[in-house]
Amino acid sequence: MTPSAVPPTPIRAPAESLTVTFDDALRFYLNGTRVVLDEVDPEVTLLEYLRGIGLTGTKLGCGEGGCGACTVVVSQYNPTTKQIYHASVNACLAPLASVDGKHVITVEGIGNVERPHPVQERVAKSNGSQCGFCTPGIVMSLYALLRNNQAPTEHDIEEAFDGNLCRCTGYRPILDAAQTFSVRKGANGVGGCGNAKVNGGSGCCMENGSGGCGKDGKADGIDDQPIKRFTPPGFIEYKPDTELIFPPALKKHDFRPLAFGNKRKKWFRPMTLEQLLEIKSEYPAAKIIGGSTETQIEIKFKALQYPVSVFVGDIPELRQYALNEDHLEIGGNITLTDLEAICQEALKHYGEARGQIFTAIHKQLKYFAGRQIRNVGTPAGNLVTASPISDLNPVFMAANARVMAKTLGDEITIPMADFFTGYRRTALPTEAVLASICIPLTQEENEFFRAYKQAKRKDDDIAIVTAALKLRLSDDGVVEDVNIVYGGMAPTTVAAKQANAYLVGKKFAELETLEGAMNALGQDFDLQFGVPGGMASYRKSLALGFFYRFYHEVMQTIGGKADEEAVSEIEREISTGKEDNAAAAAYMQETVGKSNPHVAALKQVTGEAQYTDDIPPLKNELYGCFVLSTKAHAKLKSVDYSAALEIPGVVDYVDKNDMPNVRANRWGAPHFQETFFAEDEIHTTGQVIGLVLATSQARAADGARAVKVEYQELPAIFTIEEAIEKESFFEFFREIKKGDPEEALKNCDYVFTGTARMGGQEHFYLETNASVVIPKPEDGEMEIWSSTQNPNEAQAYAAQVCNVQSNKIVVKVKRMGGGFGGKESRSVPLSSILALAAKKTRRPVRCMLTREEDMVTSGQRHPFLAKWKVGVNKDGKIQALDLDVFNNAGWSWDLSAAVCERSMTHSDGCYLIPNIHVRGRICKTNTMSNTAFRGFGGPQGMFIAETYMSEVADRLGMPEEKFREINMYKPGELTHFNQTLTDWHVPLMYQQVQEEADYANRREAITKFNAEHKWRKRGLALIPTKFGISFTALWFNQAGALVHIYHDGSVLVAHGGTEMGQGLHTKMTMIAAQALGVPMEDVYISETATNTVANASATAASASSDLNGYAIYNACAQLNERLAPYRAKLGPGATLKELAHAAYFDRVNLSAQGFYKTPEIGYTWGENQGKMFFYFTQGVTAAEVEVDTLTGSWTCLRADVKMDVGRSINPAIDYGQIQGAFVQGMGLFTMEESLWLRNGPLAGNLFTRGPGAYKIPSFRDIPQVWNVSLLKDVEWEDLRTVQRSRGVGEPPLFMGSAVFFAIRDALKAARRQYGVEAAVGVDGMGSAGDGDGLLRLESPATPERIRLACVDPIVEKARVEPKEGEKSFFIAI
Repeated sequence: MTPSAVPPTPIRAPAESLTVTFDDALRFYLNGTRVVLDEVDPEVTLLEYLRGIGLTGTKLGCGEGGCGACTVVVSQYNPTTKQIYHASVNACLAPLASVDGKHVITVEGIGNVERPHPVQERVAKSNGSQCGFCTPGIVMSLYALLRNNQAPTEHDIEEAFDGNLCRCTGYRPILDAAQTFSVRKGANGVGGCGNAKVNGGSGCCMENGSGGCGKDGKADGIDDQPIKRFTPPGFIEYKPDTELIFPPALKKHDFRPLAFGNKRKKWFRPMTLEQLLEIKSEYPAAKIIGGSTETQIEIKFKALQYPVSVFVGDIPELRQYALNEDHLEIGGNITLTDLEAICQEALKHYGEARGQIFTAIHKQLKYFAGRQIRNVGTPAGNLVTASPISDLNPVFMAANARVMAKTLGDEITIPMADFFTGYRRTALPTEAVLASICIPLTQEENEFFRAYKQAKRKDDDIAIVTAALKLRLSDDGVVEDVNIVYGGMAPTTVAAKQANAYLVGKKFAELETLEGAMNALGQDFDLQFGVPGGMASYRKSLALGFFYRFYHEVMQTIGGKADEEAVSEIEREISTGKEDNAAAAAYMQETVGKSNPHVAALKQVTGEAQYTDDIPPLKNELYGCFVLSTKAHAKLKSVDYSAALEIPGVVDYVDKNDMPNVRANRWGAPHFQETFFAEDEIHTTGQVIGLVLATSQARAADGARAVKVEYQELPAIFTIEEAIEKESFFEFFREIKKGDPEEALKNCDYVFTGTARMGGQEHFYLETNASVVIPKPEDGEMEIWSSTQNPNEAQAYAAQVCNVQSNKIVVKVKRMGGGFGGKESRSVPLSSILALAAKKTRRPVRCMLTREEDMVTSGQRHPFLAKWKVGVNKDGKIQALDLDVFNNAGWSWDLSAAVCERSMTHSDGCYLIPNIHVRGRICKTNTMSNTAFRGFGGPQGMFIAETYMSEVADRLGMPEEKFREINMYKPGELTHFNQTLTDWHVPLMYQQVQEEADYANRREAITKFNAEHKWRKRGLALIPTKFGISFTALWFNQAGALVHIYHDGSVLVAHGGTEMGQGLHTKMTMIAAQALGVPMEDVYISETATNTVANASATAASASSDLNGYAIYNACAQLNERLAPYRAKLGPGATLKELAHAAYFDRVNLSAQGFYKTPEIGYTWGENQGKMFFYFTQGVTAAEVEVDTLTGSWTCLRADVKMDVGRSINPAIDYGQIQGAFVQGMGLFTMEESLWLRNGPLAGNLFTRGPGAYKIPSFRDIPQVWNVSLLKDVEWEDLRTVQRSRGVGEPPLFMGSAVFFAIRDALKAARRQYGVEAAVGVDGMGSAGDGDGLLRLESPATPERIRLACVDPIVEKARVEPKEGEKSFFIAI
């Protein structure tokens, strides 16, 4: 168990104040084994306990219940349903003290590598695990579903992961693996049915087209006959009766009142409402804890302290419900999962008309957080938290529900209209407990109730605006009563008073009533431009849009004239996908070319794969916690850490004064401008000031909070526009010039100008930066385990800060839980600072950054701004491009120069522009230092290209697909940096994708759809990509490898690349196995280490397979040459064991060092000569979307992705990279938005610092139909890589932009409906300004940007203009 600074001591309640006797022992089962703990620290979470006892399969991903990496199953008797329920739970939020009487099951408890659970095996073999850090949580979510539902439907499967995130896979292979357990779909599509052809039957009715065999509405007849399961070939059969049983002893568990505590905190667990009221009377300020979902976040992220906590999750009285004659009464502590089922039961009991409120609650719960949160969260917790953006509170308020509260001697009824008294404040007395909620019914006739929600992401997202609307009409259609309630429009859940007052007495069906109500709503919510929470225009448009939707839904119900299309909301179908599994058939070899699973997949799905923070604690180990700046730009006046050193458990403090010399504090070649520790000036929030060392992570965090820092604030710059205005640039300028663009622009038929703007992107690797540093007793030696893509640089800087030579430092990397470029340079400060701390204390030091720390310190993808001028003729041929490119570097150089260069080299997209001049600048701002991210400037450059291609096509009145095709490079043509395009297959794929995706017919269908629909618009886009493969810094294009053959014929391979989920070790193992003629099982890669392969380049630039693969191949070739005489002597059937044995006795070296450097490349800037890239990986994607223009919601209906990856070494790995990159790219261009706070005490701080505010795509954001294929049946004549494969990690990311441009296509249709479209032949950036109708869409295309790009009367009514000097609440850089 994680140690506490204060030894836990049992709480003995004073007899005169509390009549109950409390026990102080925690009894539960863990993976089938009984556990009794008599000393429990109430501050320890279940996750900390599990990891502390060595069950490290359960991961810490975010600490706020937003990613699901920590998911475990907690089985317990449910007092609401009177059944055993297996709850998937976020262990990072669950207090250890809450598991009394329960059975905790972790990923280790259900299977191991030797005997995996069917869930584990299918996820592994279906390529559903890449980096593997999220995988145990995903496995446990699926396991929980199967334990509760032995016959899940496809919908159950698809919804099972709404509380889990994955950054690597793109989700498709996980869903494919999971769907093999569904009752309708086995491996071949229908396999749950016993009659299915795949099961040897005559044909399932689903296959035969009759629509289903449901009897009495029961899908598949599963309630009427035993389930016949289909086990896909090669998989373990799933047998529910072999699962871990619920321990019989727990069925008879004596639930006693419990009390634990220490000097800092008391924890009570009463078992009756009377006991709870007694405790609350004694401790009125005690924190009531139900699911702990909000409390843990308050403790961890807001540093709130609750000296007394009372856990109420086990009080049966608070978890009951009653279906009364005129209302439903639910216990305050019923879980939200149970509330879902209760709502469905109530609906059956009362009927649809009287149960409309329960339909609304059920609908809101469907997208309320994730299943793990709903399994523990409660309506009482939701109410007393009083969040202004709650999903449920508007429903309770609009329904005129009543809160029943109790004190020790009284019962209180509080109408919901009076419950919220201010921001996060309620009318609940401090000594009272919310016991139950009474929810009235709607009338049988003439009463209507609906609820709506809009968020940035459909699943597991906090609302932007929620609404609940209740309406009662007289028989003649006059409004008798109305209650319109909103969340997200004020500091509290609030009723629209003016709209409510206006509507009463009005004839509802009259158009004037709708117009008048909309006007009244506009007055109710007259938001200011700088309103807290931002998005003033969007929020107002949602308030109006929700009422508009409600009005027409009611009109539709009563048979009036309705805008029926406004009523329905976008719903997804079950997602499907296919891959071309025959793509490599023409060149498949014994090992290479086959779709082998990731070599560590089984270890990852069973929790056995070890990551940096999984390394067992070492003797005398210390934990580090950064002291970070809270100001964006300031003079550092003083730092006082004396209070930190007074905290028990805090051992030491490290800062710039501990460096061996001033130079040692500087890093970041070639400029060495960045500092490990802040010196005299702070340049960004999140800059490291010092490091507190303590005996536990919690005490180190306490110590860091206790350090007092005094600042003198200075003006700060955040955006590119501000930097340009204030000329805040780094000393960097690059240009590429070809032809004579100035002259060409004069002679074109048209010249159009514009800008392209895109935001950054947080890496959101599931494993944050982590390092363990172990000092050795001799010669300053040190061993460093680090989650880094760049062991060589980690070694160099650790040596620098420790003032030793690099040969004393060994850096090792087993694997990373994702990297994406974020651990190329930004991992170096953590490992270097910990090395200094280890040297100072002579003790091992460990640190794994919290998600918040990682996000505020580690940098993001660079935001970009481009200003372009394009010359084009009437035939659509581009003649010239003049382009200025700016990136936002943040406060230091990092890799911004190389990122800018790559963006410039990709700013031509896939298009021949004979005259071009591109200039690049780097903006210096006061954000964290932006850094490498998958694509490294390439996606930004190509986005600029596709933006001007789209806008110029609109200006010409030409279809974008045709305009792209007219200007597309042909084989053998020169790029703007004078590189010949060989093996150029983009034009071929452009045609193939159109044919395979039925593009022309779908374009016609979309045109027809858009003409027939007012609020729904569909869009289609066809986007190509070319991505140059090579480091632009020439010297990085090299690699080394070391290959050993042992006596037993086994092979150990070491190379300079690191494994972060991309399957590099898998591909390298295959190359070695193929080269040496042995099975893959005989080849092993242990880790990456600087003492086996020295001076390795970072694992980046999509070049690692090329570089390290050839180095391994080179080493194997040497070994084969040495073994050739023995092969000749022993014959072709000789095993490697026999060959090695014979060679050893002849004293032949069975170790070889391989080396490779990329030939031919070397570009000279300024001269615009030389080969920039070894080759280009290429691809084409078609994407189709549907947009709900009333809210800005959208879904990707279909995506067809085709990539040219050469001869694939491992198609399964490559498909995984393509799918993962596509979804990450889709997130970049449509969803992921980083925001900074503009004002207040936290001005200049990153707001989006965790999954609660920063949204990456989830399982139900992927394309509904998703087809991925590899180019085949072509020759790669000029490709001279290992196995003639192409790098695949980064290139597919830009394919996600096809979704952005499809959204843009849909929006053009929405605007055209109101007569707003681009003026043909006119440059709108000139005198015509923005009034010419051209759609200029910035990235990301969030729902807010989508809605505000529309021009319908509702959004026009909602627009909020800033007053003079008024600025938005957030800064979007």
